[in-house]
Amino acid sequence: MSASKKTMDVGEPTLERREFLSVGGATIAGAAIGGGEGVGLLDRTLPHEEIQETLADVEAMTFDVFGTVVDWRTSIIREGQILGLEKGFDLDWPAFADAWRRGYGPAMNRVRTGDLPWLKIDQLHRMILDDLLVEYEFPAMTEAEIDDLNRVWHRLIPWPDTVRGLYQLKANYTLVTLSNGNVSLLANMAKNAGLPWDIVLSAELSGHYKTDPEVYIKAAELLSLPHEKIMMVAAHRGDLLAAQALGFKTAFVPRPLEYGPDRVLDTTADPRFDVNATDFMDLAAQM
Repeated sequence: MSASKKTMDVGEPTLERREFLSVGGATIAGAAIGGGEGVGLLDRTLPHEEIQETLADVEAMTFDVFGTVVDWRTSIIREGQILGLEKGFDLDWPAFADAWRRGYGPAMNRVRTGDLPWLKIDQLHRMILDDLLVEYEFPAMTEAEIDDLNRVWHRLIPWPDTVRGLYQLKANYTLVTLSNGNVSLLANMAKNAGLPWDIVLSAELSGHYKTDPEVYIKAAELLSLPHEKIMMVAAHRGDLLAAQALGFKTAFVPRPLEYGPDRVLDTTADPRFDVNATDFMDLAAQM
């Protein structure tokens, strides 16, 4: 953090504003909403003073969302269980959540290879869901019920540290989403989960999906910042490496439970990245 930046102690946040901007003909939503708490510290790969010097020029922080900011798996399991109770059926909701997420990468690749036209993530999620409704033998559902289930991705819950950590970072940095989620999905999620974004950017605005370089280049263009003044924050190394290759600073914030308690993820600090943190509170403490 540069000497000109002041650290603020942010108390219990409340809903302050939600605004929509138009940049280059694309709608971008900004929000200020709030709640949350966090824990933890990782061994750092650099002394704190060196980290601060390295990151002194950072002005904006772009965040991966699915898995990094919000707990998609628990959210889908919980909403599925509620739906099952309402409709009088049950199934392996953790397996269903995993299958839905597992279809995400292959679906994007079908767009990349030209097998499918460009589709927003809402549309890809619905395409995957339609197949899963058959595979998991769901009972008859109305179109409205299926659409509401598909919109569970708009209602994902944040990790316990997310909102408070974001508010601490917001005192000194412009907070921006950089997700494959479409703009409307991310704006709805911000309102539902109390995520205090300054700007909502989406891969949708570039017509590509992460980790295509066009996504990061378009984000920097819309932010009117050189790449080295932007830090990409993610729980996924591939996302960070793609941004880093274009000159972004990087922060690795692993989420050990993203895929549930039975899947072991490598959450060790990675010296390739500028910051390694256990959660957003730890990230704020290091910046």
